[in-house]
Amino acid sequence: MTDEKIMNVDSEVFRALAQDYLGEKKRKRRWGIFFKVVWALLFLMLVVSLYPRGSSISDYRKKPHAALIDLRGAIFDGSAANADNIAKALHKAYKDKGTVGVILRINSPGGSPVQADYMFNEIMRLKKKHPKIKVYAVCSDLCASAAYYVASAADKIYANPSSIVGSIGVLYNGFGFTGVMEKVGIQRRLLTAGQRKGFLDPFSPEKPEDVTYIKKILNSIHLRFEHQVEKVAVSV
Repeated sequence: MTDEKIMNVDSEVFRALAQDYLGEKKRKRRWGIFFKVVWALLFLMLVVSLYPRGSSISDYRKKPHAALIDLRGAIFDGSAANADNIAKALHKAYKDKGTVGVILRINSPGGSPVQADYMFNEIMRLKKKHPKIKVYAVCSDLCASAAYYVASAADKIYANPSSIVGSIGVLYNGFGFTGVMEKVGIQRRLLTAGQRKGFLDPFSPEKPEDVTYIKKILNSIHLRFEHQVEKVAVSV
């Protein structure tokens, strides 16, 4: 047998093997698709069999249930945990006819007292409007400062023994760079019109009257914080 004939035979054998291989791959692919479709149909049949006839998702929502609202992260106007977002979630929960209770799950170090006060007042307003629907605050890792302010509006507060809860207080923090500026020979030139327009400027020396003023503001917010918590504690 010549070399040319041998090459022709080899190529035909190779072609046949390749076709068999490709055919086998196609058969496996078809069977794979077939079994996936069968499993999907079986799963769908199982779901349909467990789902009561004539019912819908709206029917399930009408059944008694507790609405879960998450308050996570720092509480600020631009954060996910802001008053508008929490208020929208509360309104949706109370609007649902099947809601028999609201769980406010909190994991937050606190933040803006203004945002917290908005949330506190909205919870109190909705509780008064819907007295049968109780609100429960559930604290996980952190429920401090402004977060505790919000939690105090709930009918009951639950926490893990290891949770950090409380910290009823108000703080203001900042930095002062006057010492550094003196070392490098930089002068601060701040021109203002109006009382306290350069209030606690970090590049200017701290003024005793500014410190006294900010402490009055902090004390005022702190007293409101305490008053709101005490008011709820007395009403429970």
